[in-house]
Amino acid sequence: MKGSPLALIVLIGLGVWIVINPLENLFQGEDAEPRAVTARGDLAQDELNTIDIFRANSPSVVYITSIALRRGLFSLNAVEIPQGTGSGFVWDTKGSIVTNYHVISDANRIQVTMADHSTWRASLIGAAPDKDLAVLKINAPSNVLKPIAVGKSDDLLVGQKVFAIGNPFGLDQTITTGIISALGREIKSITGRIIQGMVQTDAAINPGNSGGPLLDSAGRLIGVNTAIFSPSGAYAGIGFAVPVDTVNNTVPQIIQYGHIVKPGIGATLADERLAARLGIEGILILSVERNSPAEKAGLRPTTQYRGEVVLGDIITAVNHAKVSSYDQLRTELERLGVGAEITLTIIREGGSYDVIIRLAAIN
Repeated sequence: MKGSPLALIVLIGLGVWIVINPLENLFQGEDAEPRAVTARGDLAQDELNTIDIFRANSPSVVYITSIALRRGLFSLNAVEIPQGTGSGFVWDTKGSIVTNYHVISDANRIQVTMADHSTWRASLIGAAPDKDLAVLKINAPSNVLKPIAVGKSDDLLVGQKVFAIGNPFGLDQTITTGIISALGREIKSITGRIIQGMVQTDAAINPGNSGGPLLDSAGRLIGVNTAIFSPSGAYAGIGFAVPVDTVNNTVPQIIQYGHIVKPGIGATLADERLAARLGIEGILILSVERNSPAEKAGLRPTTQYRGEVVLGDIITAVNHAKVSSYDQLRTELERLGVGAEITLTIIREGGSYDVIIRLAAIN
């Protein structure tokens, strides 16, 4: 069959079947063309709002890389190794960048990448580890610095819509949406201090989102994404953000002083473990600084007399609101602020007394 089309000869019993070109039509089908496109129509108003929020705020969000120095395995020379990544946002046109403290806490060098992919070396202005906040500085021109719009957190409502923008897993900017799931939550900071008033959201917050903004439906900052509740570290539907009222009070202090100005009474206080060993309910005053508000108010420290410990005053309330731990007292004093005149309720020699004292700035 030389020169003839490909043929297949099939022998069945005594008969011979010849099939000509068995592959000729094997891959041939009916004529087909692309389907007609169905007109979509206008985007829903809710979608347009999300798009507008991302377009308006993504230029304010930055990608942060913390770099640590490590000794080489076979060398004494130090090498730079990426330590971790996170997000942040532009606070002002002077180059201030806000992020989480835990994002940069172990860094020897910090690198900030803007939305336009320009990269800048950052210096640390200061931090508030107890609130998991830090402020960086970059020397970028003002035309690439777009400060984020700042909102409020004291009027937030459970159920309102929120948006998180960041760089999860090192990916370029992403936006996730959700709602405020709860308010007034408490989580531990990197220092072990309790951060109160946290905003809980179900918007996806993954590693790399830390330090990025949580926005309301008007595109305003209402929190700084800080943590997820997940044993694996992946998104589990429970994320937390530092409320913007705390951020807006803390960041200006860090920019001005390099740290937050802590209000206090000028006394050393016992921690809960010591108080528990002594069977004390309240906060025991161990010592009083000279010329401090505590000394001027006549507060008594713990002393020794003839080999025996004489307990000092025990603080039980601030402005008649009960406090039972050092953490609670510090939180209440921070809320009231430097210069506030307060009433401390103390226990002294078995009696209860009220003492008027004015809070001062302490180191």
